[in-house]
Amino acid sequence: MKGRMSNELGSIVIDPNVIATYAGSVAVECFGIVGMAIVSVKDGLVRLLKRDSLERGLNVKIEENRITIDFHVIVSYGVSISAVADNLFSNVKYRVEEFTGMEVEKLNMFVEGVRVID
Repeated sequence: MKGRMSNELGSIVIDPNVIATYAGSVAVECFGIVGMAIVSVKDGLVRLLKRDSLERGLNVKIEENRITIDFHVIVSYGVSISAVADNLFSNVKYRVEEFTGMEVEKLNMFVEGVRVID
């Protein structure tokens, strides 16, 4: 479902893919996040996504102008996953709410892998 806001001048409609692309770019800037991941249903392998396809590692749902985002991420080896999650949630929540003008109701992080960073 698309997000819709109205004012005296008209309506604004935001596609979930736009929010996914923006949230993905915010997520990869967060400390401890190596990148977004996608799990292949066919063979069960996890792949690290390139910067131009970050939205494939997210699932965005919009209901009554409230946003729920599921992140599938790969984290850096040796970092606290709870600290990474706190950082991700606070950054994404603030920036997506500022970007869209809609409330971020729920954020979920699924750690699909760990990668050693040089």
